[in-house]
This record gives sequence, structure tokens and C-alpha cells, in this order.
Amino acid sequence: MNLNYDKYIVAFSGGKDSIALVLYLLQLGVDPSRIELWHHDIDGKDETFMDWECTHDYCQKFADAFGIQIYFSWKEGGFKREMLRENQRTAPTWFETPGKILKKVGGILGDLATRFKFPQVSADLKVRWCSAYLKIDVCSAAIRNQERFQGLRTVVLSGERGEESTARSKYQIFEVDRSDRRNGRLKRHVDRWRPIRDWKESEVWDIIKKYRVRVHPCYYMGWSRCSCKFCIFGNADQFASAYKLSPVQGDEIIGYEELFGVTMKRNTDLRSLISCGNPYPNITSELARQATSKIYDQQIIFNENEEWLLPAGAFGESCGPI
Repeated sequence: MNLNYDKYIVAFSGGKDSIALVLYLLQLGVDPSRIELWHHDIDGKDETFMDWECTHDYCQKFADAFGIQIYFSWKEGGFKREMLRENQRTAPTWFETPGKILKKVGGILGDLATRFKFPQVSADLKVRWCSAYLKIDVCSAAIRNQERFQGLRTVVLSGERGEESTARSKYQIFEVDRSDRRNGRLKRHVDRWRPIRDWKESEVWDIIKKYRVRVHPCYYMGWSRCSCKFCIFGNADQFASAYKLSPVQGDEIIGYEELFGVTMKRNTDLRSLISCGNPYPNITSELARQATSKIYDQQIIFNENEEWLLPAGAFGESCGPI
């Protein structure tokens, strides 16, 4: 792999795989000044609807701990606005640029469309629109609409691993990114790299342990993946755990499912799913506080006198894209 890039953009969710990506780059000797973490706020700028309250600040604190620049981006109105589209265009995209200057693009052209239902549990991004509209498209728009990438060699890294699903095992490790225009007038060279596609989960935890990183609190409570708190792929235990943490948020989500008359899961409704699940036993009041607070107040790197412990959610049920 040629590491002669001007910019390394890491699609940074704050989860274990994106953390492993960053640590892997550092292990390879990539200068932190050439690395950028890009985090897409699923729920938009202010409201928390589906996601973890602490995730935004956890990502910021991680970047600060390793001296790496982080930029945030989001679809205006986030998950909820896109879900409630009724004969409307998709919302504009906002993203941060150097100097923390905000830029707004899109939302003017495009077809009028109606969703009025949750993303469907599917590997097909056409119906699992949360990934496509709130992450992938947002990232591409931010690259395409910044002149600073013109004439540069940029690589975007994402943390899909083949162990998670058959579909992901077939992803290309290296390919031209969708935002690339190297042969056009702008000479914007953008590649896509998935360096940990063939890693096992044990390798992910090994590198996190090596750098003594304190991971997102959801892992310590029992989650095996750090996606949304109320991720559409969650099983009964995960939804029961999320509801235990955030019943008001859970009731709002249940209310929308009942309003739509279309369930998130194909064979059950959320109220029934939650009722038959068992909350994770590792949900303590302190971990709950950390996970549901807007401010993340823990040290990202464990002190030398602290023991690094494998989280309760490690090697658990993945409940991810299939």
C-alpha cells in the first residue's frame, strides 16, 4: 500500500473499528497532521433521536487525545427529518471546514419524495437509507464541495470488516472513491481504502489494548457495536437495554412506528420486541450517565496505573448489517 497521500480521511463513528483504523495509521507512521477524522452526526446538529448522546463529544475527546483534527457534518434535521419526508426533497448537508467554518450545500434540486417510515433492516442501501443519506452521501458532499481537495491525493478510510457479513467480505479493500475526479478539470484524486476488511475482532481489540484506549461506554454496558443507540439492526436485548436507558426516547420511536403503520422489523413491532428482551446486566448508573450525557468526561487513554479491561460487549452478538 502506497502511503504517499496528502490527506487521510477516516470515517470515524467512535466505534471500535474506526478507532482501530486511526491507531493502524499511527502504527504505520502516518503523520497525525495528515489525518482527519470525519464524524457524521446522525440526528443532525442538536437533537438526539436515535443516537447516543455522548458520541459527538466522545469523538471530539478522542481526536484531542491523539492530536488529530476532527470535522463534524450532518444532514439538516438529521434522521427524523429524512424519515418524515412527505413530498419533499432531501434536506441540505452541513459540514465543518478548516477554522470550524460551516458550509451548507444541497437541498435545492432533486426529486420530491415521501418516506414516512423507518429505514428497513436490509443490506440494500436503497431501503436502509440511514447509511446512504446520513453518512455516505454526507461524506461525499463534503469532499466535492471543498476546493482544498483539488490537486491533492486523498484517501478515505472506512472500517467495514468481512467478519461482520458476507456482503462486507466482498467489499474491495482498495478502489477509487465516488468523489474522485482525478481525470477531470479539478484533478481531485480520492481513493477508498478498507485496510481492516480481513481483520478478526480479536485484532481490533488487540490494537485498542496496545494504545490503552477507553472505548465508547456502550461497549462496557454490553453492546458489541457502536452504532445508533436504537439501531434498526438491534435485537430484543439491545432494544430492551436502550429502552431502559432512555424510555422517553424509546416511546417517541415506538410512537412513530405506530403512526406509520409500518414496523421497523419485518416480523414484530418495537413494543413487542422490547417486552421480550432482557437489558444487559452491565448497565450501571455511572455507565448510563456517561452514555446519555452530552459531555463525555472520561479520559480517552487509560492512566499507567489503570488496568485496561476488555469491555463486556466484546465478541458479543454483532446485530449489524447482513
